[in-house]
Amino acid sequence: MTDRTTYVAFAGMRRRGWSDAMVQELLGTPDVQGRDPRRWSLAPVRLYLLARVETVERTPEFTEAAALCRSRATAYGVHAERRRAAVLAAIRAEPIEVPLLPRPELERRAVRHRHLLGARSPGPRREGAPPEAAARPAPVPPPSGALVRWQVSYLRHALARYESLLDGLYGETGRGEAERLLRRRLYEAIAAAYPPLARECRRRMEVER
Repeated sequence: MTDRTTYVAFAGMRRRGWSDAMVQELLGTPDVQGRDPRRWSLAPVRLYLLARVETVERTPEFTEAAALCRSRATAYGVHAERRRAAVLAAIRAEPIEVPLLPRPELERRAVRHRHLLGARSPGPRREGAPPEAAARPAPVPPPSGALVRWQVSYLRHALARYESLLDGLYGETGRGEAERLLRRRLYEAIAAAYPPLARECRRRMEVER
């Protein structure tokens, strides 16, 4: 069995400051590669002889490549931070236009939206019932609390176009912050347009914070 204490795994190379491109360019083929039969993962095992790694790390080529890698990472971080700040500013400044509907029309649309969502997740069909009967549940008037929730859900769906403000944000931290800000602005706009829904909007903001 290979003595792994004299080798560095691919993950260990990254911790030592190697990028994937640096490993490929400066080390090339791993000294040991294959699949570890003790692991369920199908990802190949790639091991590099520690002595060879340390020798390369003392060369000018490694120093130059590492400096270039750090420079690129810094530039990417600056760009990502600028993009995050720009998206947050855009979300804060964007006017949120909530569709203003008469109460009966909003309730009708909310119920229809709820039924459409339910139709996409059909439950088990009753024995002997035709398929079309299972796909068309009998409409049942919802309780008032449920109807309020359905109205907020419908209005959030109607405002889905504002999700495009998040385009270009991929970092977990930056995108999460922008998503929370956008959700808060959307719920605040719904609450302002429909005061009877304000309590449900506040509840959702607390739950989704």
